[in-house]
Order: sequence, then structure tokens, then C-alpha cells
Amino acid sequence: MKFDENIGRSSMLPPLPERMRPKTLDGYVGQRHLVGEGGILRNMIETGNLSSFILWGPPGVGKTTLARIVADNLGREFHTLSAVSAGVKEVREVIDKARGGSVFAAGLAPVLFIDEIHRFNKSQQDALLGAVEDGTIVLIGATTENPSFEVNTPLLSRCQVFVLKSLEPDDLRELLDRALKEDVLLKEMDIRIDETEALFRYSGGDARKLLNILEMVTGSFPGGQTIVIDNKTVASCLQENVALYDKSGEMHYDIISAFIKSVRGSDPNAAVYYLGRMLAGGEDPLFIARRLCVLAAEDIGLANPNALLLANSCFQIVHNIGMPEARIPLAETAIYLASSPKSNSAYMAIGKAMDLASRTQTSPVPLYLRNAPTKLMEELGYSDGYKYAHDYPGHFVDLEFMPSDLSGTVLYEPADNKKEEEMRRRLAALWKKYHY
Repeated sequence: MKFDENIGRSSMLPPLPERMRPKTLDGYVGQRHLVGEGGILRNMIETGNLSSFILWGPPGVGKTTLARIVADNLGREFHTLSAVSAGVKEVREVIDKARGGSVFAAGLAPVLFIDEIHRFNKSQQDALLGAVEDGTIVLIGATTENPSFEVNTPLLSRCQVFVLKSLEPDDLRELLDRALKEDVLLKEMDIRIDETEALFRYSGGDARKLLNILEMVTGSFPGGQTIVIDNKTVASCLQENVALYDKSGEMHYDIISAFIKSVRGSDPNAAVYYLGRMLAGGEDPLFIARRLCVLAAEDIGLANPNALLLANSCFQIVHNIGMPEARIPLAETAIYLASSPKSNSAYMAIGKAMDLASRTQTSPVPLYLRNAPTKLMEELGYSDGYKYAHDYPGHFVDLEFMPSDLSGTVLYEPADNKKEEEMRRRLAALWKKYHY
């Protein structure tokens, strides 16, 4: 029974994604802008000029694999840490080990790969600085979050940032075909691919997830029969096996969407429920805190300006204390935002302003609103006629601030809430031309 023998063998082998992990750039799928002909990472390997860099991209696009390929092809020792579990002590141990290694003694700095580097706090990132700067290690970081926000400026300035993209359908098809032809188990099975839509959709551009789904589906068939993979088979198999919350998959987007809409819809009970589901599923608390900041600005806005201050404070607190304590300020902020009055007037105003600005880039700023730092500009009338508002009663002067061809254009419409009604009355008293 060939299939039964394969089942026995599969229990002793690594998972399919590990079995299919490429060892060279030629076997690496996707990211042609980095590893294709003339790509910067291919050039690093071919020239041997390796410098520290950070790989930024979604899960399952090959960040870890790419780091290993670079290190292996250049003959560098490869040390790896996960920012989820490592601290300053582990970082220093690896640096000390690197200094005493045989490869370092031969003039080749070892590679230190840090997964989820955005989860390192300031002191952990600072511990890397000296070793990166003096060449003790070559740092390769991997992150799913924008490093501009999550990596300290001194460390970021010492690293190039390379953006990795979700795999395209052609990439996924190449991975699928390669697995069926090359994997030690799958190539011995009778597998027929009738449809790939569900397979690719559920993988979400994630190579690891695609191969895990493939292994799960093929393993669900009894031995000795043809394995037919189609949309219905994939969906049915996943409904029985996939966890209810996957922070990198389709359910992630459903839950965060429900959370956002619950806050926007002023339902604190639903908001804190979906918050609980995200935290229980292992969602990054900083991701949630960022969404709360966006919600505070976009959906509450000027109806309660304190909401944005609270959301920003929540982000800082979550960044400083981490889980499990971070769940409390997250819950407090989510409940407060959900219970606050709502306004999207600022969101709408900037949208209209940017649209108008894109069509009126040549509208001149009135001369009296321009600075006159030079004598020539002063002679040309720059700043001439400007009226300083604080010199007038009520600290207001009726002056045209828009370009002349846009006079009277209304971009900000106060919403129907207590605070903005007060703003509307004041603006109406000041500006007759805007018809507030």
C-alpha cells in the first residue's frame, strides 16, 4: 500500500513548507525585484558585499528563507532570534558568540537574523547598535510592520529596507507545481488539480499557508485513491481544520472589520467582544492600538477631540508595557471610542481638500500671505497688506486666505454634534461668505 507507507513516512518528516524551503535564489519563488537579474540581493551575493538590511512584508513571502539563502551563499554563520521571545540578554549572548566564532576570525561577520524585529523595544534595539556599526554582525531583520514606525532611527539608519510583496497567482502556481513534482511524498501520490481558485484565495499570497493547505487537503484523502483538488474540497477541508482566528488570514480581516464597524456604530459591547477575539487569537496589540488611533481621528474626530489624545496615549502605553497588561488600556480605549459621539467631518474635509488641491496646484497664494525674507520680495509686494489677527477685536480679521479663484469654497462642514454646533455658530458669525 504505497499511500499508507507515505502516511507513515510523513509522520517522520518535517511539514511540507519546510521540506520545500529553497536553498538557492534560483529555487526561490517571487520577489523578482530583489532576487531577479540585477536585483539588489542577488548583487549582494554575487559581489560578496553584504550589509545589514530589513525585510518588510506580509507573512509567508519568504523573509526567513531569503535571509538564510543570503547567509549560506556567502559562507556566513547564521544566528537567529525571535523578537517575540528574546531579550537584551539573548542579543548580547549572540554578539559575544559572534565575536568568538571562527568565521568572524576569518574576516566574515556572521549574520544575525531577527524575526519580528518590530517587537523589540528601544533597549533591545539599542543593544544591537554597536555590533552593527563596528561590523561584528550583519543584521537581517524581518518585520510585517512599517519599520519607519517600529524600528529606532539610529538602527534604521544603519540598515537598508527592502519591501517584499504578497505572492502573485503565477508565483503560487509555480510553488504548487514544484511541490507536486519535487516533494518526496507528494510526487508519489496520484493528485489531480481541477481548480486552484480556493487554494490560492485562502493562501492569501502566503507561500507557507499554500503549502500547509495543500498538505492538509492531500492528507484528508484515504489511501489508494486519486486525490482531486477543487474549490469545494479545499473549502470543506479548511472548515474542519483551520483555527477560527488566523492573524494573517481571511478571518483576520473579518474580525478587524467587525471591530472597526462596532466602534463606529457606537456599540461598546460588540467592540470589546471583537477586541477579545483578536487578543485571544494572538493579534499584535500594537496593530489594534494603531487602528484605534485611526478610528479616533476618522470616526470621532471633532465631536470629541479627547478621543484622539486617549487613543495616542493607549498606543504609547501598549508599546511600553506589552501583553498581557496591554489588554486593559486597549479595552478602556475601545469602550470609550465606541461610547463617544461620532463625526467624520475632518476626514471628509481633508478628502475634499486633497481632491481640490490636485486640480488647483497652479492657483497662486495671495501676495500678502507670503513671507518676504529678502528685499526683492518685499519690493515685489510680498507680505504687503497682511493683517495680523491678534491686532483686531476678538483676534479676528476678515481677510481672504484662499487663492482668489477659490474664494468662498467650503471644505469643512461641521457635523451634527454638540461641539461642532458650537464651532458652526462661531464660524457663521465670523465668515458670512461661507454660509455656515
